[in-house]
Amino acid sequence: MSYNKQNIIIYIVFILIAFIGINFGNAIYEKYNNLRIWQFENILMLAIGIPFLFLQTKAGIPNFIDEQVQNKKRFLQPFLIGVVFGLLDVFVIKILQHPTPYTELPPFLQPFPYSIFLYISGAFEIEVFYRLIPMTTILVIGQWISKGKFFNYFLWTAILLTSIREPLEQMPSGSNWFICYSLLTGFLMNYLQAIYYKNAGFLATLSIRLGHYLFWHILLGVYVQFIELNSF
Repeated sequence: MSYNKQNIIIYIVFILIAFIGINFGNAIYEKYNNLRIWQFENILMLAIGIPFLFLQTKAGIPNFIDEQVQNKKRFLQPFLIGVVFGLLDVFVIKILQHPTPYTELPPFLQPFPYSIFLYISGAFEIEVFYRLIPMTTILVIGQWISKGKFFNYFLWTAILLTSIREPLEQMPSGSNWFICYSLLTGFLMNYLQAIYYKNAGFLATLSIRLGHYLFWHILLGVYVQFIELNSF
């Protein structure tokens, strides 16, 4: 099977997860307050990323299941990096800033097991629009201009721009130290994601975010829902 077909199949699998999540959310909507549910328009938006699946090789990026990339570099290493960032957020935001039990699920947490579908889809969407589309575009242009003579300039431009985007867009309010923490960890995680995207492909950068979301959104949500709120 060609790399392009593999890319498309994997991409479609994540779209199906999002589709299941939408239907799951609509089925339990009346049971929960502040349930976050995707619209079907979100799935249509994800289709924008499909043409970029055919440009991975031209951009100098490994394909989703590239044989030259070891699975530990594509999945294990980046996933563990994401876990570290997730545990840091749990420690700083939950343990240090909000040690008292929640009286309801906060907006960044959703009921389990619905949270699995929502945050897998959310991680996928972010990586499509923060990495797949912008970095592929910039790197393809870098390969094309002067036959790649200035490619490294385009590479580092892409890395830095995609690293700073999320922390700036999601800059929190609060004390100066917390704002600095959010900016620093947000930049560092996105920087590592950009590096892994270039060296190991899309599934590597997605693995970092999934590792982060596993602890920060899903497992913390399980703890709050079933321990602090006793919602068995």
